[in-house]
Amino acid sequence: MTQPDNRHITLIGAGLAGAVLATLLVRRGWRVDVYEKRGDPRVQGYGGGRSINLALAERGRHALRLAGADEAVMQHAVMMRGRMVHFLDGRTDLQRYGRDDSEVIWSVHRGELNVILLDIAERAGAKLHFDRGLSGVDFDARTARFTDPRDGSTHEARFESLVGADGAGSSLRAAMSAHVELGERTEFLGHSYKELEIPPAADGSFSIEPNALHIWPRGRYMCIALPNDERTFTVTLFLPNEGDPSFATVRNGEDARALFERDFADAVPLIPALEEDFERNPAGLLATLYLDRWHLDGRAVLLGDAAHAMVPFHGQGMNCAFEDCVALAEHLDANPDRAAAFAAFQAERLPNARAIQAMALENYLEMRDRVDDDDYLLQRALERTLAQRHPERFMPRYSMVTFQRMPYATAYERGRQQRELLIDLTRGHTSLDTLDWSAVDHAVRERLTLLPMDA
Repeated sequence: MTQPDNRHITLIGAGLAGAVLATLLVRRGWRVDVYEKRGDPRVQGYGGGRSINLALAERGRHALRLAGADEAVMQHAVMMRGRMVHFLDGRTDLQRYGRDDSEVIWSVHRGELNVILLDIAERAGAKLHFDRGLSGVDFDARTARFTDPRDGSTHEARFESLVGADGAGSSLRAAMSAHVELGERTEFLGHSYKELEIPPAADGSFSIEPNALHIWPRGRYMCIALPNDERTFTVTLFLPNEGDPSFATVRNGEDARALFERDFADAVPLIPALEEDFERNPAGLLATLYLDRWHLDGRAVLLGDAAHAMVPFHGQGMNCAFEDCVALAEHLDANPDRAAAFAAFQAERLPNARAIQAMALENYLEMRDRVDDDDYLLQRALERTLAQRHPERFMPRYSMVTFQRMPYATAYERGRQQRELLIDLTRGHTSLDTLDWSAVDHAVRERLTLLPMDA
């Protein structure tokens, strides 16, 4: 009888999380095999048209530093200082994310990032197997079956443990659910998205301000644009699935142009291929995936979107997945009993995943409906002032999530307390000038404890 190989692990999915986890584990002395159902994007190119650009924040960069990938990735990232709000009347307003340029997020193209991370994983020593889609698992025999989508041939591989980094439609999750109740449920948002593109200006420069996330908030729907390092912008139109306007009424390029001319007029000259982009690119669904259980004893575990897919409105899906990778690598190192390591990983990460899923849903309402609202803008102004007056007690929730690495659950609860305080302090006011600052300072000290130190 062969002894188990306690330093070998098999990853399903060679996307962003799979590539980062593979690198982290190899650097810690593990032997890693990665199986991916698609072909190698470094050979055949990356399939586009369905990718919301990614916003890289401190949590994600921390994981990239540990994987030795931060420098290579940042060469292709574009800084975003804040939200550039485009009002219906054509005015624009930059709402900064942080205090200064030390508190920014970075726009990265999903395909470009995946290629960089795969190169780094392979150089580190991970074995990458492409065109191998997981088609079955015998958990008792610890054998995984893979199918080559090009010719339908099947291939088997032995494993000690499987890690599912294979996204919201995870094949490993489906295989696990036949053996253990995962408590899986999916809540669809009732909204979908379409990807469009703003090309470079005639002189090759960016057509609009490059160092911002552009947003056209219109109540029940919105449009956003994120910069790419090749001077383009990836534009994403978010619409309800039903109602007017919705993807039920905006069905073709002509309908899309009419919608843009009415509601996003300043964007129309920026998107010359509006009709073609709209008709060529598929509509993407938006949903939140909840699981009560992420692992099958020591034989399999899920992370990233496979465990907790979320809507993209806090820009934290990738950052959260990368944080999962760091946590799982640490738990595997700390505990040679894989069942215990997987259980400890779930205990640490599941509450935090739930918190960022909730914040992502809240942020959609904020982005599409509140960034041009007077009460919201007054609360934002007070939020910035309190962060300056009481930095030891008050930090905007966005900053806690984006520029810090404190647990998401901590940021969520602290943010709830601070939001109640902001609402109370601004009630009946239309300007900060009419506030009683001694009463404000007293309320902050009375109601907010000292902030926890960052991770």
